Amino acid sequence: MENIFTDEYFMKKALQEAESAFEKGEIPVGAIIVIDNKIIARSHNLTEMLNDVTAHAEMQSITAAANFIGGKYLKGCTLYVTLEPCQMCAGALYWSQISKIVFGARDEQRGFLTLGTQLHPKTEVSQGILANEASDLMKLFFASKRK
Repeated sequence: MENIFTDEYFMKKALQEAESAFEKGEIPVGAIIVIDNKIIARSHNLTEMLNDVTAHAEMQSITAAANFIGGKYLKGCTLYVTLEPCQMCAGALYWSQISKIVFGARDEQRGFLTLGTQLHPKTEVSQGILANEASDLMKLFFASKRK
């Protein structure tokens, strides 16, 4: 039997979170955290609603996952996020010791790769999963803001 729990499967779940953010007028970034093929945290940007610059999708997911597992380290967990994490989120992910990060679209201006922010040495990174869908949603959001 084929494993349905692929990176694309989980990234689609993160994209659903990004669409929720879009509908709320938030920058459409969605994230989920998975352990053993089970989603333990879902989130999207809440910076506008919470009036908090740190309320990025990744930060919300880190907190929810840590609460779920009852500890601060996310070893064995994978973060799926629609946009490359910024350096703030990458720093938090470093400290969480998350095992893997899978992101969709690159953030050429503010992403951790562009800015050279380090992740934990044991953290694996995969990029470009459903990047076009994530990028298209972001472009649509900002186009609607410019009208």
